[in-house]
Amino acid sequence: MVASLRFRRPAALCGSVSVACKMAATLASGFLDRTSEREALARLLTHVRDGQSAVLVIRGEAGIGKTALLRYTARLASGFRVAQVTGVEAEMELPFAGIHQLCAPVLDQIDALPQPQRDALNVALGLASGDVPDRFLVGLAVLGLLSAAAEERPLLCLVEDAHWLDDASGLILGFIARRLLAESVAIVFAVRESNARHDFDGLPELLLRGLAEEDARTLLMRAVPGRLDDRVRERIIAETRGNPLALLDLWGA
Repeated sequence: MVASLRFRRPAALCGSVSVACKMAATLASGFLDRTSEREALARLLTHVRDGQSAVLVIRGEAGIGKTALLRYTARLASGFRVAQVTGVEAEMELPFAGIHQLCAPVLDQIDALPQPQRDALNVALGLASGDVPDRFLVGLAVLGLLSAAAEERPLLCLVEDAHWLDDASGLILGFIARRLLAESVAIVFAVRESNARHDFDGLPELLLRGLAEEDARTLLMRAVPGRLDDRVRERIIAETRGNPLALLDLWGA
């Protein structure tokens, strides 16, 4: 598995949708910094191409760049089958909502599962009626489904905003991530550093820090037309501690 990488915690600052769009456009030409993080993700995919499974939990404050790294990973995953899950705050009370997103692209493999697992998964996904299924059985079913899908080609599962997954999906995804061995499956989670849930405890982590000062200055220069007063620029960098979205949010405030 990818080695754990830990950095100092950044400030917790978040921006508006318009600022997020501005940042996306500003960074379209490529990353600033994040060299070691991108190398870790490239190694993870190489590991899976070689026939092993790999898991990584990307932790960081809102706006620090977790989503950008997930998208970068997807772009690197040539030859992979990709399944994407996005935790939605409004769906946190809906059991198995996240698992439904994960399994939908690979349900063509469901006949490979033992009957009890297949039945449990069908009920969890709303494809059959029945009592609330045992979560252990559903976990085994999802693990078997991902393994079967990866027999055809490597599988990359990207889980964005994992802190907003429903409890059942978070528990099952953590269960799966701890049991992957040689299935050619990669799972990359993106979760806020302040998340208090323990679904992904013990898994390899990459903790994002803010941009270095020079990279933060470069980001502002790209985003701000014309000359920015030196004192204003330095104040923005100091107050945001290099959080990319916060840099542009504070500038646009």
